[in-house]
Amino acid sequence: MNTFKDNCYRLSGWLSGLFIVAITLLLLAQIIGRLFGFIVPSAEDFAGFCLAASTFLGLAYTFREGGHIRVTLVIQRLKHGKRRAQEGVVLSLGLALSGFVAYSCCYMVFESYIYDETSYGYIPVPLWIPQLTVAIGAIALTLAVFDAWLSVIRGDSPNYMKHEDSLSLEE
Repeated sequence: MNTFKDNCYRLSGWLSGLFIVAITLLLLAQIIGRLFGFIVPSAEDFAGFCLAASTFLGLAYTFREGGHIRVTLVIQRLKHGKRRAQEGVVLSLGLALSGFVAYSCCYMVFESYIYDETSYGYIPVPLWIPQLTVAIGAIALTLAVFDAWLSVIRGDSPNYMKHEDSLSLEE
């Protein structure tokens, strides 16, 4: 099961990177197009969609790898029991917040699909399509936070804490 979860988080990170590459290619096509006198229709819209996708799809992978910003100056000075309690409280709040964001994103996709909303650019795109990547990324983050929360409840250290502690030892 851990291999499956790790592969899902890794896939989310790879997809995030691919969307960043897509942004680069879109902007490059737009620059080259301007040099030769033609425009790339809706390039700004598609770059914005790719930016949202790369941001949200990268959240779970970044969380899992310990890349999110935390106030480690205080956290690492706590004793083992207090630190575990603090992690449990923070992860519970994070789970509630990320769950709410995932629910809201899924509801946004549903509403966009039901009301047949489209973008306003040269190329009308059904908005539920780019919003779907945002919802998937929010769900992946919620699962990553839930996974970390379960680790703390079981008495284990979450993955992000292992990475965090190894970074602090290098300094």
